[in-house]
Amino acid sequence: MGRPARLLAATAAALVFTACGSGGATPAGTAPDTPETTKTTGRAGGDDLFPDVLEVSANLRDDGTWTFDVTISSPYDSPDRYADAWRVLAPDGTELGVRELLHDHAGEQPFTRSLSGVEIPDEITEVTVQARDRLNGWGGAIVTVNLP
Repeated sequence: MGRPARLLAATAAALVFTACGSGGATPAGTAPDTPETTKTTGRAGGDDLFPDVLEVSANLRDDGTWTFDVTISSPYDSPDRYADAWRVLAPDGTELGVRELLHDHAGEQPFTRSLSGVEIPDEITEVTVQARDRLNGWGGAIVTVNLP
């Protein structure tokens, strides 16, 4: 059985963090019959070493590939240090797609960027999106999206 050919928007809600930097997800606006699509980890050590993924929208295209729209907040956004990528991961950690970011987004926080043509095997029912800091690597808050 394949996925339906129609577009599916799976949107994760904004993440709410406590003052110490650890946090949980709040699925704002989630309809009662819609499964929760957000899971999160807190920031490593609470010291803003990494950008946070705030929101993810996943849309199934007619050709069977996926487009992801990802909103990120980066604590340090300058030409020397910024969120320089985000990736889509399978539950086993396999990297399914990466969007490289070539410059800082200092004047645009948070910001959203897209990645199209992501191939996801039919047996995968959820993916996780994680951001990367140019100096510190992968980390920060993540969002997990349920796929049909």
